[in-house]
Parts: sequence; structure tokens; C-alpha cells
Amino acid sequence: MSNTPNRASNSAGKPRKKEVSLDLTTARQMLPLVRSIVTDALNARRAINRLVPEQERLDRQRRDLVWQERQRRYQVVDEIASAEKAWSTAVAELNGLGVTLVDDDSGEVDFPTKVNGRTAAFSWLLGEDALRHWHYSDEESRRPIPADWDKSGSATRYRGGQP
Repeated sequence: MSNTPNRASNSAGKPRKKEVSLDLTTARQMLPLVRSIVTDALNARRAINRLVPEQERLDRQRRDLVWQERQRRYQVVDEIASAEKAWSTAVAELNGLGVTLVDDDSGEVDFPTKVNGRTAAFSWLLGEDALRHWHYSDEESRRPIPADWDKSGSATRYRGGQP
């Protein structure tokens, strides 16, 4: 029997997230599902943004509310909790797919990839009909996806210097 204690390689107990790198074809195939999930996330965010001011107003006036307004106050709390849960679920679904919701106001999503060995992402905004942009992870500006990436299906094969 070994004297070495049995320890998980990740002693903090946190699951290690596998680094995802998607090729262009895969990212484009995922787009209909991602579009649906992002729509759900943005709808939940809009509901929260609409309800929070009402909740704050009702909370400030809580001592003077008639019964119907008190009922509404409790209802708003429940509606916010439901919207927050829907938002969290949508974001978790996106993360489970390996993509990231970058901006939940505009619906910007990053699909991780590698370009010339550097961490990058295909970038998509809700309302765009296709995946047509990318950027390096340390940049914010979105660049058009070069036409030759469509032929190869992979950004990792791009060798045309620093675009």
C-alpha cells in the first residue's frame, strides 16, 4: 500500500474547465441554438431592467401601499426572481456550449478559437444573420472573417500575417 495520500489533481474541488477552440464550421452550425439561447437571456435581462425600478418604487412606498399595491410588490419580487433564474440558466447553457455572452444588452457572443496560435474568438451579435466577424481575445474591435477561412473551415489555418 502506498503512503501517498489520495488527492484529486484539483485539490480545490473545482471542476476544471476544458479549453474550447471551435472551428468556423462548428461555430456556424451552433448559431441557431446560440441565437435562441441569447434571445432568452436578453428577454430575461429586459424583464429585470423593467421590473427593478418598479420594485424600488414599491419598496420606498411600502408603508403607504394599499392591498393591491402590496400584492403587486410581492408579485414583482417573484417575477424578478424568475427572470434572474431564466437569465442564469441561459448564460449557463451558453457556457456549457463553450461560448461566452460578452454583452447581455446587445447580445454579443464570442465563440472561442485560435488564430495563428493566439487565443481569439468568432464574434456574433443578436440580429446578425450569420457569423462574419472575429477578434483576438485582447482586442475589442471586430474584424471581418477572411474569405479563405470559409474554404478551410478553420481559423487556425490562417497564415496571412497579422490581419
